[in-house]
Amino acid sequence: MPKKSPPTRRRALQKNKTSAPQKLLASQPKILIFDVDGVLVDVSGTYWRSALETVRYLTGERVTYAELHKWKSKPGFNDDWSMVAAWVTALGKPLSYEEARVAFERFYWGSDGKPGNVRNERILVSPAQIEKWAQRCELNLFTGRTRQEFSYTFAGWPATKYFRTIVTMDDARKKPHPDGLKMILGGRDPATALYLGDNIDDALAARDAGVPFFAIIARNEHRYRERAAQFRELGAVALLPRARELNRMLG
Repeated sequence: MPKKSPPTRRRALQKNKTSAPQKLLASQPKILIFDVDGVLVDVSGTYWRSALETVRYLTGERVTYAELHKWKSKPGFNDDWSMVAAWVTALGKPLSYEEARVAFERFYWGSDGKPGNVRNERILVSPAQIEKWAQRCELNLFTGRTRQEFSYTFAGWPATKYFRTIVTMDDARKKPHPDGLKMILGGRDPATALYLGDNIDDALAARDAGVPFFAIIARNEHRYRERAAQFRELGAVALLPRARELNRMLG
C-alpha cells in the first residue's frame, strides 16, 4: 500500500494548493467586479434554453446543449442574440441580429399569454455572502444583460444595494470590448481589481483592460478541458467551480 503523507505535510500541501492563485495576484484585490450570468445566476433554464428553443423554432433542427456550448466558446457570442443569428445562419437560414433578438425574446419573456423562460431564473449567491464580500472590497457588476433584463432579476434582490457600479449592455459596448471594466475603474489601477466571469468574452475583456481574471467553470461542465485551456491561454489567474470559492482565494 502506498504511504500516506503525515497530517502536517498534507495540511501544508493543501495550503500551498489553495494559496497558489493568490501568489499570482500582485496584492489582495480592493475592487471586485462580477459578471452576472453563470457567475451569480444560473442561466441554463433561461438564456440557454431560450437560445436552443429559438434555433429549433427557426430551423426545425434538434440542436443540443453540446452544440450551444461549442458556439458559446467562440469570441463575440456572450451576446445570445449574436450567437443565435450566427447559428441559424450557419444552418442555412440567414438571420439578422434584430430578427434573432425578436425571436429569442418570445421564448425568454414569453408571448401570447404563455410565460417565458425568465421565470426559471435562479440566483446562486446569497445576500449574506454578497454582504461579506462588500465588507472587504468594493463590489461592481459588468454584465452582458440589458438594463431591463438585469432589473427583472435584481431590482428587488436585497444584495443589489452592495454593488457600487452596475454596467449593462445598454451602458457600454458589449463584451469582449473592455469599456465596461474601464468605466468601473474610472482611471484606477487595474491591478487592484479582480473580474469574475464564465465566458471567453469575459476573459478577453479582462485581458484588454489589464484586470486580473478568475474564470468560473465547474469540472463537470461540457468541454471542460478545452474551455479551461482557453481561459488559461487568456491569462486567467484561477479557475473556480463556483463564485463562492472566491472566499478561499481571498484567504
